[in-house]
Amino acid sequence: MTPKLSDYGSQFARLVLRCIRREYPNKLDHVLADASQVKNPRALHPAFYGCFDWHSSVHGHWLLAHLLRLFANLPEAFEIRAALNENLTAESLLTEAHYFQQRDRDSFERMYGWTWLLKLAEELSLSSDAEVARWSQNLTPLVDAVVERYLTFLPKQLYPIRTGVHPNTAFGLSFALDYARTTEHQELTELIEERSRTYFLSDADYAAAWEPSGEDFLSPALVEADLMRRVLSPAAFRDWFKGFVPQLENGEPRNLFVPVTVSDRTDGKLVHLDGLNLSRAWCMQSIAANLSPGDEAVIRLTNSALLHAQAGLASVSSGHYEGEHWLATFAVYLLSTGFPL
Repeated sequence: MTPKLSDYGSQFARLVLRCIRREYPNKLDHVLADASQVKNPRALHPAFYGCFDWHSSVHGHWLLAHLLRLFANLPEAFEIRAALNENLTAESLLTEAHYFQQRDRDSFERMYGWTWLLKLAEELSLSSDAEVARWSQNLTPLVDAVVERYLTFLPKQLYPIRTGVHPNTAFGLSFALDYARTTEHQELTELIEERSRTYFLSDADYAAAWEPSGEDFLSPALVEADLMRRVLSPAAFRDWFKGFVPQLENGEPRNLFVPVTVSDRTDGKLVHLDGLNLSRAWCMQSIAANLSPGDEAVIRLTNSALLHAQAGLASVSSGHYEGEHWLATFAVYLLSTGFPL
């Protein structure tokens, strides 16, 4: 049976609700200027202190807001509203914004946490619900701080980061571009489009055969293509993609089409690979949707996307917090992108 978001909504909502207000264990990314800044996670981040780390908390909030908009009668809707009302207060989000403005915070969550924060802001902006509108307004100071960081940092970043984990530049630009276009932020839109072309337009014969690395949750090759299909016209993207991974229509490199194996889901780094299966699936389906219908690569990408989705979805509820604190978000995003093709 083809997986659908409606089949998983309650299950994934419950996973996030169990961790959205769970303060420990917690992995802080916190530069101490002096002893006064030795504080517990909730004092530092009163909105986004749960789900093990800041970015997982942010995208956990996105998941809850997204499900609430799509499924207003979800059995967990009351608890979702209670959790978001508790965390997305004006006071708490002002504290979060102030954290970004302090000394030694320029690289905090750059750009993985930034892009998910803007994905959350985009999601809240799409709802006509009055309560959601209040959360959106409360989030504004933090959104403004993150947007300003994009506008300040990107002109200084001369080279993209191509890793398969958090600092990946292409992924950091993708959701930010979605936000900028949805909210009609012209300056941010134009900057991201220009930077994307500068970083990636000349890429050809990409070394996708070297993937994956041992703790990837993103495919550097596929997230780059997923960004460029946003930036380029359909015809220009098809031309670019054919040169980017020239043997893809022949099923090469084979490793890119085969779901990855996770040997230990109690290891917080190794379990990243479950996320790789999910993110590969959404990238593959999005890329395929932007290729010519008769292109052999469409069939290969579509079939592989289904295999990756099945492998990834089976691993979300593993019973281990190392994966359960974040994988549901990747699964919900995948199932919200028009899966299957």
